[in-house]
Amino acid sequence: MMNRRDFLTRAALAAGAAALPLRALAEKCCSTAKPGRAPCILLRGSWQSVNIGDIGHTPGAIQMIQRWLPEARFILWAGGTEHGAKEMLQRSFPDLRIVSPVRGSDGRLRHASTMLDKDGNPVAPGLAEAWEEADIMIHGSGSGFAARAQLAAFHRATGKPYGVLGTSIDPISGFGGDCDPEGGTLADLQTRIEKLPRTHLDKQTRDIIDRAAFMFTRETMSRDYLRFQGARTPILEFGPDTQFGMTLRDDARGDAYRESNNLPDGQFLCVIPRLRYTPYYEIYNRPRNETDRHRDAISDRSVESDHAKLREVITRYVRATDNRVMTCPEMTYQAPLAKRAVIDLLPDDVKKNVVWRSDYWLPDEAAAIYAKAQAVVSYDCHSPIIAITHGTPAFYVRQPTDTCKGEMYRDIGVADWLFEIDETTGGEIWSRLETVLREPAKSRAYAAAAMSRVHKAQRRMVAALEETIA
Repeated sequence: MMNRRDFLTRAALAAGAAALPLRALAEKCCSTAKPGRAPCILLRGSWQSVNIGDIGHTPGAIQMIQRWLPEARFILWAGGTEHGAKEMLQRSFPDLRIVSPVRGSDGRLRHASTMLDKDGNPVAPGLAEAWEEADIMIHGSGSGFAARAQLAAFHRATGKPYGVLGTSIDPISGFGGDCDPEGGTLADLQTRIEKLPRTHLDKQTRDIIDRAAFMFTRETMSRDYLRFQGARTPILEFGPDTQFGMTLRDDARGDAYRESNNLPDGQFLCVIPRLRYTPYYEIYNRPRNETDRHRDAISDRSVESDHAKLREVITRYVRATDNRVMTCPEMTYQAPLAKRAVIDLLPDDVKKNVVWRSDYWLPDEAAAIYAKAQAVVSYDCHSPIIAITHGTPAFYVRQPTDTCKGEMYRDIGVADWLFEIDETTGGEIWSRLETVLREPAKSRAYAAAAMSRVHKAQRRMVAALEETIA
């Protein structure tokens, strides 16, 4: 069995054989931007609106690209823009054109894949025009490379290039095939990935990746897996989750909420709970199937032990500082979860200092509040990204079912703020948090250093995009 060094060496050699410098890539691809016209980017993203991370990927990608390519225009091919997400995007980007699914006769929003016919041709209103106008199609950040077939359809119909910004591909975690529903620690996932045969990646996905002008994975574990599988896109590199690009902040709304709930600037902690699997059947009001029951069993088995650790952190924080704590939802279902699994089970002397955020919110309001928090402790992945982007120390306490995306925290240099929930006690999380509270300037400098690494990687991502359409 090969060790990690051998695995990475062989993966790098496989990638090097296929790699082309950016200029060579630009020459390989035909120029798609029309002379005298600002480049037009078709962004496939906004996967759903019940998760502030899936909402935030989109403004993050737009702002990241605009930072170095300010003349770019955008068309968003969205999956879901409800819960105020569409209004936030239109408010922030008045020139953004949004093409999204329509509702069926049952009143439910159709999946974005229904916007194409069986041959992969656009049938939804405005999508054909978007394909005609766009110079390139970009797959936004997310898990599982969900819209890969839509990239292929776009390229087949138009001959124009496509690329990927910050996607994870975890070949171990989840359901179906030889995946493991229980997941594992990041170290465990890495070990198991290294044992996979070189033919593990399915041919369809391999072909789509090979034809991409560039593919940036949001953590290095996905990158190394694809390299070892022999993926031959000209650029296959680490590129951070595009949520890191979002600087939007609704300070008016955030400050009003803080003031009404007695959350003074820099004197409160934000915490985010999470089940090991999201109950999507409840969120979307659909029948519960066998896979849902399996997911629920995993969540039910661990909900108490997981959240006992969060309760211990809250209890120690309140008793040590007498400051306030706010429970926050990264997903819609997490507001009631926080009440029943966290707040209701706290000691009375602690509970009086805890604010329950009972309603869902948008990422720009979350950013405004996280920016004023003393720290953020989250069981979900994107709240720490939002906090760190705005300079606030933030811990990601990773559950084993949450795929390999958590590796991104090591990749950007904040490994001290990454915890494996099954290998960590509430006391250990509190001990690390206590250090952050005791050394605020050092902790904020640690976050700033991580963002410097992020910005360097973001510049590389935009350079690849720019030279592809030059």
